[in-house]
Amino acid sequence: MTSTTSAVPYRRPGFRALRLFGQGPLFAVSVAVLALLVLVALLAPVLAPYDPDALDLSASLVGTTGDHLLGTDQSGRDVLSRLLVGARTGLLGPLLVVAVSTLLGTLLGVVAAWRGGWVDTVLSRSMDLVFAIPGLLLAILLVSIVGSGLTAPVIAMSVAYTPYVGRLVRGIARQEKARPYIEAYRVQGWSGWTVCVRHLLPNIAPTVFAQSAMNFGYALMDLAALSFLGFGVQPPDADWGAMINEGQAAVLQGAMLPALAPSACIVLAVVAFGIVGEGLADRIAKRER
Repeated sequence: MTSTTSAVPYRRPGFRALRLFGQGPLFAVSVAVLALLVLVALLAPVLAPYDPDALDLSASLVGTTGDHLLGTDQSGRDVLSRLLVGARTGLLGPLLVVAVSTLLGTLLGVVAAWRGGWVDTVLSRSMDLVFAIPGLLLAILLVSIVGSGLTAPVIAMSVAYTPYVGRLVRGIARQEKARPYIEAYRVQGWSGWTVCVRHLLPNIAPTVFAQSAMNFGYALMDLAALSFLGFGVQPPDADWGAMINEGQAAVLQGAMLPALAPSACIVLAVVAFGIVGEGLADRIAKRER
């Protein structure tokens, strides 16, 4: 009598386990806030009541009125319009950073964990070396070479965030590689590439997704800081970090909204992304236990 054995597909808790509104009201509110921010960024040209770059020196630092719900800045530009349009660059930059760093970090982490040996050593030490370089310093150096704008900070932050993702992926991929189902597939003759793509990556994806949500908030804060320092998006383009910088002088004149409004948006977005990321991570940990 002969018997055949086949590997039973193993699946860790996947995306279906990440029920968005199963983490309590704070998590649900955070998801709603992020959805609203994305909607505002997409519809900003339609929602903005004025041209965000239109100057009107006769209406400089006008307070809250029926025509200007959040007042105007020193150049007479409508703060609400600039806030809405600034959401585009405020979210686009972090999105690019997270997408690039997650892709590179996942690739490096999986290769290091799967190959092991000298490949693991070289990749791990390389990620440690990049990890030791402050991301903001790297961005400033790159801006001095390439020039200010959104491109250089995004490239620098993508490089700086890659080791965070790579080290996380390497750790969970090594744990996943040690599971019996991986060896079962390899004994059956499946190539390492096939096992990684079809089984290992889907099983570690929820954890990577949760980390990416938190990284989005951190990247948003870092890029806003660079714009505030003058190394990111340049005036007259609307950007939350640049708006805070431009609104500093208005604060001394008693006008708080030009600086307070973009600051509040940054804080709200960072906190919301942090809550969502932590909620997803807690959900994954509970399902694993």
